[in-house]
Amino acid sequence: MIARLRRIAGRKRDAGSDARLAVLLVFVAGAANAGGFMAIGHYTSHMTGIVSGMADDLALGRHALVAAGAGALCAFVGGAAVSALMVNWARRRGLESLFALPLALEAALLAGFGLLGAGSGTGEAVLFVTLLLCFVMGLQNAVITKLSGARIRTTHITGLVTDLGIEIGRALYPSRGDGPPVRADREKLGMLAGLTGTFLGAGALGAVGFGRFGPPAALPLAALLAAIAAGPIAADIAAARSR
Repeated sequence: MIARLRRIAGRKRDAGSDARLAVLLVFVAGAANAGGFMAIGHYTSHMTGIVSGMADDLALGRHALVAAGAGALCAFVGGAAVSALMVNWARRRGLESLFALPLALEAALLAGFGLLGAGSGTGEAVLFVTLLLCFVMGLQNAVITKLSGARIRTTHITGLVTDLGIEIGRALYPSRGDGPPVRADREKLGMLAGLTGTFLGAGALGAVGFGRFGPPAALPLAALLAAIAAGPIAADIAAARSR
């Protein structure tokens, strides 16, 4: 089991390991995003919506909401930046866990959210949790972006469904000898449809879980991430001890 998990998040990548990790991370993101909305009333991976909301609030003179949106945006960017720093630090040292380290940090932050919750429900507590979850989403999205060469995103599905539509269009195009045949990448089409369905299903589970149990529903997500990250980190620890 450890060896299998090590292959999913390890340094050596192939299409299969990228796809398996993408499914798992899409599941985590879908559940955390929908569940986070149930817990604090805000989606935390949708930066397009946040920036659009900032523009509306700026036009309406709601400067406190503009500041809150700017904080969420900065938290997401900060999470992506920290992920890049961790990956590059580990790559320079030849570590197996270069992609696993950000996932371990994400697991720790989600576990903290699950254990501490949204506090008393005050505006300050909700803002803190919003910033925390935005940071987590930026952290995760940067991991899959770097290891897949920007081919896959997991915290939002706009790109996924756009690519899905492109492949459907290719599949439907009638090739009648008016040039090179247009063929869909059926393997990619299946992967995109699967990831979209996973995000939807995980969102439903996250909404139900957070609605019933509150923030502790994040703990299984943290455990899943910790399990994914454990193999490569354990390999680095064993290698360091053998030196």
